[in-house]
Amino acid sequence: MTVQYKENHRPQFHFSPKEKWMNDPNGMVFFNEEYHLFYQYHPHGTTWGPMHWGHAVSKDMIHWEELPIALYPDEHGAIFSGSAVVDWNNTTGFFEDAPGLVAIFTHADNYPGTELPRQRQSLAYSKDDGRTWVTYEGNPVLSDVDITDYRDPKVFWHEETNKWVMVLATGQTVTIYTSTNLREWEFASVFGMNEGSHDGVWECPDLFQLPIDGEQENKKWVMLVSIGDNPKFKEGSRTQYFVGDFDGTTFLNEHSEEAVLWLDYGRDNYAGVSWSDIPREDGRRIYIGWMSNWRYANQLPTEEWRSAMTLPRELSLTSTAAGLRIVQSPVAEINSIRGEAESFKDLALDENKPISYKISELTEIEVEFEKETAELFGLSVMNSKEEKTTISYDAVKELLIVDRTAAGDNSFSESFAAIQEAPLNMDGETINLQIFVDASSIEVFANSGRIAVTSLVFPHEKANKVNLFSKEGTANVRQLTLTPLKSIWSM
Repeated sequence: MTVQYKENHRPQFHFSPKEKWMNDPNGMVFFNEEYHLFYQYHPHGTTWGPMHWGHAVSKDMIHWEELPIALYPDEHGAIFSGSAVVDWNNTTGFFEDAPGLVAIFTHADNYPGTELPRQRQSLAYSKDDGRTWVTYEGNPVLSDVDITDYRDPKVFWHEETNKWVMVLATGQTVTIYTSTNLREWEFASVFGMNEGSHDGVWECPDLFQLPIDGEQENKKWVMLVSIGDNPKFKEGSRTQYFVGDFDGTTFLNEHSEEAVLWLDYGRDNYAGVSWSDIPREDGRRIYIGWMSNWRYANQLPTEEWRSAMTLPRELSLTSTAAGLRIVQSPVAEINSIRGEAESFKDLALDENKPISYKISELTEIEVEFEKETAELFGLSVMNSKEEKTTISYDAVKELLIVDRTAAGDNSFSESFAAIQEAPLNMDGETINLQIFVDASSIEVFANSGRIAVTSLVFPHEKANKVNLFSKEGTANVRQLTLTPLKSIWSM
């Protein structure tokens, strides 16, 4: 197959593999001026299968170069999710003259002579910027015969205790381990027994610090936990987070009595984790997720490849009346694909006067609405007279709504034609939205990233118009900015 990156529904500014199946992002690490993105990869089909680690690198997290497969199944099993770090001080003994990369991942097979799944943690290392890998001869380095779902290690260096810390998904908890050398691990604590959502198996944890309201001297710890698909719940797989404190061994959640905190209210942001070893002078915590949902991931209507990643996002914490909340903003590097913007101001909307503008098939839409008397207002991204994705705000219920029921092909799954809702208080009398429209996805960031809604869409035609509207009263568009975006595959 010749990859054109122009195949039907092929993302034009999100990473997707040249061909075959991809799921969770893995091993994200910054080293020697490169951002590494590894990912769960099945090179022999477009549905989930024996897992490898695919590999891509980037200078800006927007333009990617796909490299050969990094890790293959071996005598210990398939290569499930995990993380990667720079071993700056050669704590492992794998490196002599210069620091190198160490991958920490789950080996998955069955207990000998049975069909009972077995998951154990293992290591591989690279001395050539991740281009080739050596699996550690002492694998596996961590196992527990009493836990079946025992996977997705995320590892980081904890300066205060001078140790490596691992957070590991263990059924419906996260177990924390510590190590001085990445090879020998000690149990530290268990988190989550009675906290957060337990709608499905816990997966892909991450643990990191974030500044509060931009103040670097005032930080809290954040734990991400993804939740597997449970057919009892309409949302499928999704990701929650906790905010609290971590002392090197134990994480304490500050929100135990509150409702579950969701990272994204769309159906298609799962298993995301953050990059390791972003330089201190940069200071950002940058996250990327798998843009799909286990409810229908294997059935998506693409042929040559299947799955893409979200836009990379900078995470921060902001104070709200309800407590600390994560804010997500697309990384500043997105500017490299922005074209010349067109802006409009003070557009009056009423139910008899929708306003339309032509847009590029790849577009960033920034809009600030002022409520006035309307009970509902918003916009539709139009692909044709019949196909559209509608993003609206219900001022009565205080809900942001992303409706993809008429967005295109949804025949592949009864769960796909969704109306996605997120609680959103108005910022005074206004709502601002930043929307990224790609060939098969729409990402919405509301009120400067306090709410994110990520959605796949599979229209039969390309986006070409935006319709702005209000219902049951009037609304005003203070400003509308339409920015065409360039394909990252334009050579």
